[in-house]
Parts: sequence; structure tokens; C-alpha cells
Amino acid sequence: MSTKRVPFLKQHYFEQIVPALIQSRGYKNKHEVPKITKISLNTGIDAEADKNQIADIQRDLSAIAGQKAVLAKSKKAISNFKLRQGQVVGAHVTLRGDAMWEFLYRLIAVALPTIRDFRGVHSKLDGQGNYALGITDFTIFPEINVESVKKSMGLDLNIVTTAKNDDEGRELLKLLGMPFRRTEQQIAADAAKNKAA
Repeated sequence: MSTKRVPFLKQHYFEQIVPALIQSRGYKNKHEVPKITKISLNTGIDAEADKNQIADIQRDLSAIAGQKAVLAKSKKAISNFKLRQGQVVGAHVTLRGDAMWEFLYRLIAVALPTIRDFRGVHSKLDGQGNYALGITDFTIFPEINVESVKKSMGLDLNIVTTAKNDDEGRELLKLLGMPFRRTEQQIAADAAKNKAA
């Protein structure tokens, strides 16, 4: 019988983060603790893109996500945008379960730190504890062979949580290792603390 390997971040969440959040937030039981339910990745495809470019984008997004990307087609024609009905306009993937945990770990530990002059990601959530992040260059992911990339692609990333508000969602993501950018107030507070010590 083969034992299935539990993703590192998932194990870390249950062993370290859940107890830490119960202690800091005073939850009555572990089911109240916010968790990540899904991560969705989206990218737009240019109206002039040919079949080869569409196939390349779908392949690259599938490689990043570790799951086959689905093509999105336009529902109606818009002449001002040179858009025909049924034309491919984007690709998307929704990750859940172990695939979601594996991707999140690769994003936090491998992809984001490779960005040149990286100072952290913004810490603004959507008001319901969900987090959206735009990545301008998808070649930060190690799954992408830079030599085979003909055109750079941007990526929208949405992390959906069960948090009731932004503070809960932000604390959950911070404990998972999301490298949030430090605000001016945090930098000033740290400087004052070091000066006092």
C-alpha cells in the first residue's frame, strides 16, 4: 500500500498555523479557523493570437498550475474590439486540494523571491478575506522554459479563503509565508523598537 505524501504547506497549516490562530484569535474550535478553499489563475489571450500562440499559452499555464488549463471563449461578438463570438479570449485554472497547496508553496517559496528587486507583495485584500495578485511576467515560475517563450504573459491570481474579514485573511496568508510589503508605519515602529533596545 502506497502512502500519499502530504504537501508541506498543508501539513504546516494544520500543525502550526491552526493552533497559532486559535490562540491569537480565540476561536472556540478548529473549524472556525479560516482556510484557503481554492486558487484560480487567469490570463488573457490577444485577439490576434494564432492557434500556436493559444496552444503555447495553454501549455505554459498548465505547467505553472500542474493541472490542464481551460480556454475561455467570448460569448458575443464586439466589433470595436475585433472580437468574434466563440473566439478564445483567455485561459484559466482553478486549483483545490493538494494541487492548491503545492502551487501556493511554489509561489511563496520559489517564484516570488526570484523577482528582481522584490520588496514584497501588496497587503490589500478584497473586504471578504480574499486575496488577488497580478504577476506581470510568468517566467518567474521554474516550470517555464524561458527559451521557448515567444511572448510574455501576465497572470491574475486569486486566493479564496473562508476568512470573515481582511484582518483574518491577511493573518492567515502571513502565517503561510506570503511576503507582504512592509508599510511605512511598520518600518518606523521596527526602527523605534531597535532604538529602544
